Amino acid sequence: MEKSLPVPVFTQAFRYQLRELFLWRRDVRHFQSSPIAPDVLTHLLELTHLAPSVGLSQPWRFVLVDDPQRRAAIVENFEVCNAQALRSEPTERAPAYAKLKLAGLQEAPVHLAVFADDSTPQGHGLGRRTMPETMRYSTVMAIHTLWLAARAEGIGVGWVSILDPAAVATTLDVPSHWAFIGYLCLGYPAHADDTPELERQGWQARTPLQILRR
Repeated sequence: MEKSLPVPVFTQAFRYQLRELFLWRRDVRHFQSSPIAPDVLTHLLELTHLAPSVGLSQPWRFVLVDDPQRRAAIVENFEVCNAQALRSEPTERAPAYAKLKLAGLQEAPVHLAVFADDSTPQGHGLGRRTMPETMRYSTVMAIHTLWLAARAEGIGVGWVSILDPAAVATTLDVPSHWAFIGYLCLGYPAHADDTPELERQGWQARTPLQILRR
């Protein structure tokens, strides 16, 4: 018989703090210039590596972007894509879009690109034959794990999605079979709020929970 380990007891106080952590996990776009200590960043990525993954495949691949020229290319990529997005907005909504700060690329001390390796042999293909997209879902779970771990350390994360994935892969010179999932900005927030910035700016309000029953 498999031996059972003692299950940790999570107190009511801990559960309250956990809810606070969820509440304060925000998409941060305004950062201080203070650097993140290398050991703190390593600690966050080690925690991220505990994220769940289909078949224990751990398909996430992290690229720390330190090179100024590569960072500049990512910024240019964003600016081009963001200008295209602005032009596609309806006339009545374009002014509101133009006022949104949608990336902290210039200020964030840490740039982290996240890819999924769909072809990794780890996990021996378990759970992905009928749903291969679960490899990328697993990578998103890793990003969410990083987001919560960073918030617990007082560090903010901003997910930049207004990018051309092919151009990102070329800029960072990664293996061609890696799929781009997200580009993250990490740093200590310039200010904090438990309400999403898009909600504060009147772009979109949070909707109540809806459950479909069958």
